[in-house]
Amino acid sequence: MTSEQNGKARATLIGFSAVALWALLALFTVGAQPVPALQLNAMCFAIGGLIGVVWLAATGSFAILRSVPLRVYAFGTAGLFGYHYLYFSALSLAPPAEAGLIAYLWPLLIVLFSGLLPGERLRAGHILGALIAFGGAALIVAKGGISASSDALPGYALAFLCALTWSGYSLVSRRFGAVPTAAVTVYCLATSVLALGAHLAIEETIWPATTLGWTSVLALGLGPVGLAFFTWDIGVKRGDIQLLGTASYAAPLLSTLALILAGFATATPMIIVAAAMIAAGAFLAAIAGRRR
Repeated sequence: MTSEQNGKARATLIGFSAVALWALLALFTVGAQPVPALQLNAMCFAIGGLIGVVWLAATGSFAILRSVPLRVYAFGTAGLFGYHYLYFSALSLAPPAEAGLIAYLWPLLIVLFSGLLPGERLRAGHILGALIAFGGAALIVAKGGISASSDALPGYALAFLCALTWSGYSLVSRRFGAVPTAAVTVYCLATSVLALGAHLAIEETIWPATTLGWTSVLALGLGPVGLAFFTWDIGVKRGDIQLLGTASYAAPLLSTLALILAGFATATPMIIVAAAMIAAGAFLAAIAGRRR
């Protein structure tokens, strides 16, 4: 394996660490209840942004932020804030299972549209692997069944826009490969400000009532809504984006396993089937990525 291949594999692994962190999102969100969604985002993205500030201060790298064009900051902020605002709006207008499943089309869209990126080639194995993994994720996300309703069409539309937003953010980030990952610091802080404004406009402020609640908010800001966006940036810019997209379907599986271990969910045979499908899909995508 060449040094370039080693670097790509390492970046892919770093990117997948974001998926592993996002698997803890549901667990910590349960612990942070009853904090409203937008308020929670404002708090957590502020913590995530502070991670970047501390890192920049420790490395003396603040000057690097001046080299980033304002349009890139606007793009990154729109990606992070837009995705989360659309996601929570979709879940408020449509049944969570259906809306969540539609929103979770983003890994499949990453795989499908990655062939448009310079130096990337989309193969049949990538598509098949992503579809199989999506099927495994669907078993978990829509475990309560699907009952489509015309009244929920606005929510479904927002969920699809949500999927387009995150897949677009991830793919365009690859085109901005020269932009330093430090820019994510600004994305997070700006998203926190926008989320705060939206919260004050439409939500009632409710603070965590227990030590567990505050600990959950801190954990969210440090991991799933903080460090994860920095490692995802590295992965989509320098890693195997097709494999990363397919492997992202492990997030709902890992999330369910975390809830089971914490006692918030029960293990079922469906989990085993879903795990097998997600693993098979990732394997197919990995094999396709090795072919030249």
